[in-house]
Amino acid sequence: MIFDMNIILIGMPGCGKSTIGVLLAKAMLYHFVDTDLLLQNEYGVSLCDLIEKHGLDGFKICENEILSRISCENTVIATGGSAVYCEDGMKNLKENGICVYLKLSPTEIEKRIDNITTRGIAMEKGSTIDSLYLERAPLYEKYADVTLECGNLSLESCVLAVLKAVEKEITKKGTV
Repeated sequence: MIFDMNIILIGMPGCGKSTIGVLLAKAMLYHFVDTDLLLQNEYGVSLCDLIEKHGLDGFKICENEILSRISCENTVIATGGSAVYCEDGMKNLKENGICVYLKLSPTEIEKRIDNITTRGIAMEKGSTIDSLYLERAPLYEKYADVTLECGNLSLESCVLAVLKAVEKEITKKGTV
């Protein structure tokens, strides 16, 4: 199934962007890019170390630079949870893609993330998943072409739901 557009996955850490992205890419015969891995490869350090070295603002600048340079076709792109802070980067990604927000409640996110301090999540010290969710949710909604509630879905069901939602969105836009 080729749509001639990239599929950009956005959402909170732990919502399944990378896992679902790989499965989606396989199902669609697409390429797969994980922007967190691009960041780590570019700077030669883990996300956690990148945040520690550059601070949150510096990290966001690094992330924006990476997102702004991505140029690909027929690719599923799993972004970092903080990608929505990167206005130029998100603009670049959306120029040739459909943006899918994998929405998950803060309670579900907390169940999935057991390494919050070492995972490399771009958040202020002392912040909670709840406060991060409240801060980011409006940005995810701003950039999303499609929002998919994925809390009660299996991985396979989520992949199918993304496929259906993307197909519907592309048909609506008349870009098939």
